Amino acid sequence: MNKKQFEIMSKKPGFIAALDQSGGSTPKALKAYGVEADMYSGDEEMFNMVHAMRTRIIKSPSFTSQKVLAAILFEQTMDRKIDGMYTADYLWEEKGIVPFLKIDKGLAEEQNNVKLMKPIPGLDETLEHAACDRHIFGTKERSVIYDYNEAGIKAIIDQQFEIGLQVASHGLVPILEPEVDINNPHKAESEAFMLKEIQKHLAELPEDTRLMFKVTIPTEAGLYAPIMEDPRVVRVVALSGGYTVEHANELLAQNHGLIASFSRALAEKLRYQQTEEEFDAELKAAVDSIYEASIQ
Repeated sequence: MNKKQFEIMSKKPGFIAALDQSGGSTPKALKAYGVEADMYSGDEEMFNMVHAMRTRIIKSPSFTSQKVLAAILFEQTMDRKIDGMYTADYLWEEKGIVPFLKIDKGLAEEQNNVKLMKPIPGLDETLEHAACDRHIFGTKERSVIYDYNEAGIKAIIDQQFEIGLQVASHGLVPILEPEVDINNPHKAESEAFMLKEIQKHLAELPEDTRLMFKVTIPTEAGLYAPIMEDPRVVRVVALSGGYTVEHANELLAQNHGLIASFSRALAEKLRYQQTEEEFDAELKAAVDSIYEASIQ
């Protein structure tokens, strides 16, 4: 583990930029960016376009380590380059931003009101490649809770910790992401029960274990304060979950110690057609507002 990166992730004010749209969500992300489906042909061109979008964000003078602590990358992005450097190396060496990797392969079919992660074939090999060859600091893995169902929520947390410990065995810091859907009709109850399950698992871990959590901004402000105080937890971060950046920032600011890890909210006003000046100005506005909400 890179000690300087660990210090940044555990103590420095700021937020995480989620730049990890995968194959399934890439067309939607490109469309939001102003790139229509008829502007590319096939997966290779699509992924080239989204890498160009990510590169534009990362290279922007508004995207700096002063406010952005880390960036989460899609697996394919890890093996692509920016100005001749692998993306993670560019982030760290040129920008001072800590690189993370999205490792899940999407969601399984819904069962017990949740969607677990699909199996992740070759995970140990991917983790070894990430840690040793691409200098990745940590990972992220997402599953979703759609309604209050104790069996489903337990299954989510069990799986998150199982995969997280596998990640940690490679010297990486996992971000466990049990997302509670913002349209969950029993969101507060789901979050409260999920917290209890997380605390049970944390209590069973060795004291030298280090992990993070990425959660939906809770209905009850301050709900996750107890796990923020656990010495095993490096940081607790929040996803925007489909909220606009303004609303997400408003909710985030009500949760002291919770910092952002936004994707759609970060990029919602960025467009392919913007001049560099327009693009940088919109990105700066988003970065500044998310940072301010993250340090409340």
